[in-house]
Amino acid sequence: MRTSLLAFMLIAGLILPAQRPGRFGAAAPAPPGAGSDDDDSWDDDDEVGDRQSDDEDRDAEDEEKGDDEDGQARTGPRGVENRGESLGPKGGVQGRGGLEITRGPYLQLSTPASVTIRWRTSQPTSSRVQYGGSPDRLELQKTEMAASTEHEMQLTGLSPDTRYSYSIGTSSSVLAGGPDYAFRTAPPVGSNRAVRIWMIGDSGRSGEAQQRVRDAYDAYSGAASTDVWLLLGDNAYDTGTAPQYQAGFFQPYATRLRSTVVWPSRGNHDQTRAGPDNDYYDFFALPTAGEAGGTASGTEAYYSFDFANVHFVCLDAERLDGRMIEWLTADLAATDQDWVIAYWHHPPYSKGSHDSDGDGIMTQARRRFLPVLEAGGVDLVACGHSHAYERSFLLDGHYGSSASLSRSMILDRGDGRPDGSGPYRKPTFGRPAPHEGAVYVVVGSSSKLGGGRLDHPAHARSLNALGSLAVDVSGNRLEAAFVDDRGRVADRFAIVKGKDPVSSVDGRPGEADARRPGANTGGRTER
Repeated sequence: MRTSLLAFMLIAGLILPAQRPGRFGAAAPAPPGAGSDDDDSWDDDDEVGDRQSDDEDRDAEDEEKGDDEDGQARTGPRGVENRGESLGPKGGVQGRGGLEITRGPYLQLSTPASVTIRWRTSQPTSSRVQYGGSPDRLELQKTEMAASTEHEMQLTGLSPDTRYSYSIGTSSSVLAGGPDYAFRTAPPVGSNRAVRIWMIGDSGRSGEAQQRVRDAYDAYSGAASTDVWLLLGDNAYDTGTAPQYQAGFFQPYATRLRSTVVWPSRGNHDQTRAGPDNDYYDFFALPTAGEAGGTASGTEAYYSFDFANVHFVCLDAERLDGRMIEWLTADLAATDQDWVIAYWHHPPYSKGSHDSDGDGIMTQARRRFLPVLEAGGVDLVACGHSHAYERSFLLDGHYGSSASLSRSMILDRGDGRPDGSGPYRKPTFGRPAPHEGAVYVVVGSSSKLGGGRLDHPAHARSLNALGSLAVDVSGNRLEAAFVDDRGRVADRFAIVKGKDPVSSVDGRPGEADARRPGANTGGRTER
């Protein structure tokens, strides 16, 4: 009898169906409304526009590959804190009974009083975030008892510009936490303090190039923290599936994701599809109701947010329509922030792997976005798509082809470098002012190169180089540095608004020098 009962139990265990993850959103509260190199100097010989790198991958080739990646990471996430758990077979944090964190945690939608924390587990569980002033004093908590594999917890009632440590887990156990599980809430809107921004574009090709760019920025930054992290599209190749996002984004950036809020834009390779948890809009929690500042857009396709005295605007040129233009006009009219930065995927000016004279989406972005942005006082525009680095002069009114560029559209023909012809200067500080000029950058080489002619007449600097852009805003001064994959500053420019220098008066102690571009260059020579 005992033998028969055991046999029955074994058979039953084999034929029971595996429990499938629940549909995302059913259990989660919705958000409101560089390697080393002996040659450390940058040589202009590296600037050959038509040179094809070993890292080159053309978009056309990308699209032919289709969705055939297994999405498995080569290594587990860097710096995972082992809290009595072990690393699972896919690189996640594994707890008791085979429960595994398979994605995250990652931070979303930060405001001066709130932040959203997301993660995924291998089995449906309850959700709990414990948080407080230090890793050993997590005195506050939020719990959701409904079981889910997709966990999204919004913490509210937080103090502005304050560092919090946290852990994540179930209602009865901690799955992950430690010294690097921490976030800082956004400062009060309009506050004058130093802000560090990191921009990466076309970063979704996992591999050595991506890792070198990531590590070069970390070495460049040193002790300086990153306040705002922007993704300029094509965040996961080739088609933005869940496995591709896992391999191309969530795993290689796992350590930064648990401590830095990311604000993405969608690229042409971030394709959308029906069903739960399988595309860009499922992976990110983005503002739709103006909850992070700016004007409510009613959609995650385009949105705005504020951080300190900077207003950020995210657009989508592939879905450009009248409603987006109307919203953009209203949003810019409503902001009185000192600085305006806009970003999306398709650049208005490029002669890289894509030519803005012959690309319909890039042409429409130039003709329809730029008049509104420049009338609204935009200072900096960042895009990806072309797999190179390109940077303009201070421009205004150039909405046609490259051949239509006139001298009157270039407000300053200098190089913009503080150590060169000097920063670009705009007369007005304290509010957005129309048609005082903007700098346009293409940062589409954070994981791959594409070459091209790289000779657009609006551009002051064009490089077929891997890298990312570090931007520092302090008072009435913005400085940007393109950091290549060897940790060298390959380009630098600055914008100064108003006549008199204005310093950040409420920056965090000890960070003013650390945030200044080049203050932490690891001893590398800059040119």
